[in-house]
Amino acid sequence: MKGEGHGAPGAPAELGALRARIDAIDDAILRLVSERAGIAQQVGRAKNGEKIYRPEREASIVRRLRENNPGPLSGDTIERLIREIMSACRALEETTRVAYLGPAGTFSQQAVHKHFGREVDALAETDIDACFQALETGRADFAVVPAENSTEGAIGRTLDLIVASPLKICGEVMLPVHQMLMRKHAGLAGIARVYGHAQSLAQCQQWLSRHLPDAERVSVVSNSEGARRAAAEPDAATLGSEAAAELYGLAVVQARVEDDASNTTRFLVLGQGDAAPSGRDKTSFVMSTKNEPGAIVKLLQPLADAGISMSRLESRPARSGNWEYLFFVVCQGHRQDPALAAALAEIEARAAFLKVLGSYPAAS
Repeated sequence: MKGEGHGAPGAPAELGALRARIDAIDDAILRLVSERAGIAQQVGRAKNGEKIYRPEREASIVRRLRENNPGPLSGDTIERLIREIMSACRALEETTRVAYLGPAGTFSQQAVHKHFGREVDALAETDIDACFQALETGRADFAVVPAENSTEGAIGRTLDLIVASPLKICGEVMLPVHQMLMRKHAGLAGIARVYGHAQSLAQCQQWLSRHLPDAERVSVVSNSEGARRAAAEPDAATLGSEAAAELYGLAVVQARVEDDASNTTRFLVLGQGDAAPSGRDKTSFVMSTKNEPGAIVKLLQPLADAGISMSRLESRPARSGNWEYLFFVVCQGHRQDPALAAALAEIEARAAFLKVLGSYPAAS
């Protein structure tokens, strides 16, 4: 009893001392963030009209802080914090306009915020075509478009558009996609139909078959449209993000109903030019083969000879004729790296068509 009585009076004093240290640290953080913002303004003035956003520079900052992170905060948390600071500093110089596949509340909007932070002018577009058009016409500075999903594969429309577009890939975003089932009130009882984008419905088909086997599945243009409808229909539910639930005032009935817990969508960041080398980069290109035996093997051989790792190979029908295909390749390295530059030159000499779509920092 004596020991307990001796320890108790010291606890409030110790707690007060810890809180005082936190207050002092918060004051130091405020001073340092303000100092960083001031220096960023000086850098902006020194650029003399150059673009404020430098994807390779921001990627190298994020990578360095993640690698040097001592904990206990996770690397993802550190990245989110520094990207928001960079976003706020960038906004002091200019407003960055980013087109994305809308409406608000979609996973595409989440990808914009993950990559650029929230201090941007996010422009919700009606479809992927409109995202390209917004950037090509100068209405947007960048565009974020879905490229592939780990469960459902490539987004064909994005690949088709990027072949003919002058735009370049200057970044990528890997977004874990967690589908929520939401409706006006809690509980699964009484759900007659489930709205969702076709990709979302496909990503959750096993869960829906087990838990809502009799509910109609209705494909809509976006999960936000599904949320809008579910907000007006008591017997309906929708799939989508937590942000959509908040935006439309819906209750999350069940979180993470996707069939694959590692479900991830890869988004491309498009700009008028690609990025300079960051130290850990990828290069995307598209090619077509001459009509001869073993042509695709011959095209890829220069990458193998140079020891360059290829992370993706995707084929799409070409519009030039029946049974002709384009091959989309993602490989490690920057197009300015001597080994990759030489390999691309050799591929171009062998290919019927070659277009480098961009070099960009690899996502964390």
